Amino acid sequence: MSNRVVCREASHAGSWYTASGRAPGRPALPPPLPGPAPGRPRSAARHAGYTYCGSCAAHAYKQVDPSITRRIFILGPSHHVPLSRCALSSVDIYRTPLYDLRIDQKIYGELWKTGMFERMSLQTDEDEHSIEMHLPYTAKAMESHKDEFTIIPVLVGALSESKEQEFGKLFSKYLADPSNLFVVSSDFCHWESVLWNGFTNELPSFPQRGMSIIEQLDPVSFSNYLKKYHNTICGRHPIGVLLNAITELQKNGMNMSFSFLNYAQSSQCRNWQDSSVSYAAGALTVH
Repeated sequence: MSNRVVCREASHAGSWYTASGRAPGRPALPPPLPGPAPGRPRSAARHAGYTYCGSCAAHAYKQVDPSITRRIFILGPSHHVPLSRCALSSVDIYRTPLYDLRIDQKIYGELWKTGMFERMSLQTDEDEHSIEMHLPYTAKAMESHKDEFTIIPVLVGALSESKEQEFGKLFSKYLADPSNLFVVSSDFCHWESVLWNGFTNELPSFPQRGMSIIEQLDPVSFSNYLKKYHNTICGRHPIGVLLNAITELQKNGMNMSFSFLNYAQSSQCRNWQDSSVSYAAGALTVH
């Protein structure tokens, strides 16, 4: 048996964000993050080039308390390969410009034994950006305890509602652990799709309506919102998994709340020819 350590390179460094761990005056790596907010935050959301959404994401990551966080689950949507389930990485280490992040092979073993997961190839892993864009932020937020935590990256496929429920139930036991942090990766709204779907008269309230529904922590309402407005939230399935995990824990009396902390757009849409992507950062808090 080989003991060779397999690494995933920071394949989007140098294009989506800087490849240098030290880049004074450039907004391409996470800035120093303020201290954590009260409570036990469990999730954060967004992904894109840091030029567009970097400051938005920082609002979520400043909620992280590195002193209690020991495992970080990162759920990102698949952009390049068709998946009807979720997939686990085939590597041991995820590289970042700051320092290497170790995958928790014990948790991976538990997930693999369920028979619910596929393995993604190294090529698929390095092509995908939805998980990688959170790695420098994770490294920065956990910098003071960098040898004391592991990551659990999960690539989420185009799940049916029943599959979202199944995966939500599976992940709920991990979400209940205060030493676990869940990061859910997604862009929020692709505005050209809104225009093409005929909702131009609702543009001012369109993203806020979706954000309000997510804050209700109701997976059925979120699914109905997507069906009605066809909003191309690329992380809709990871969000659906999280909402179903929350529902499972609420059945057992756990008290949680979710609130959005920041909202941003890559550019403003002023007419039907414009296109834009919006980003939202939020945190789930267990009380």
